Amino acid sequence: MIRTAVASDVPVIHSLIRDLAEYEKALDEVRATPEQLHEALFGDRPAAYAHIAEAEDGEPVGFALWFLNFSTWRGVHGIYLEDLYVRPEARGGGHGKALLTELARICVERGYERLEWSVLNWNKPSIDFYESLGARPQDEWTVYRLTDGALAELGSGGV
Repeated sequence: MIRTAVASDVPVIHSLIRDLAEYEKALDEVRATPEQLHEALFGDRPAAYAHIAEAEDGEPVGFALWFLNFSTWRGVHGIYLEDLYVRPEARGGGHGKALLTELARICVERGYERLEWSVLNWNKPSIDFYESLGARPQDEWTVYRLTDGALAELGSGGV
């Protein structure tokens, strides 16, 4: 079962984010607090949205956290999937596909024309899964990121 996250889900979302970061060998990079997640998801001006995948017994086993992007070429919003994670013991149960299906449904319902996300190059099981659904890599694009000192330096007029 897939459902829209509610405020009481913040602790489990935070836990799943940490599990995902551990899987991606980046647990030391997680700085988000439950309070920050609560504000981002359920504050006065939500910056992101989340869906929860539940097992038959109602236990949360996965999540998708996403936000709106905008295509200047298409002239409409799309969804950028920031994180999708299903606990290892629940994989193969259709939860990941159900989460992506729900996001695709939202896109279709709202007239959004893109559902996009990034995947680590070494994550072959996920790449195979995404391609089985019809997703295709955008290999002509490279993601760039400014963080920490470089972001602060540029933002203060340096460089």
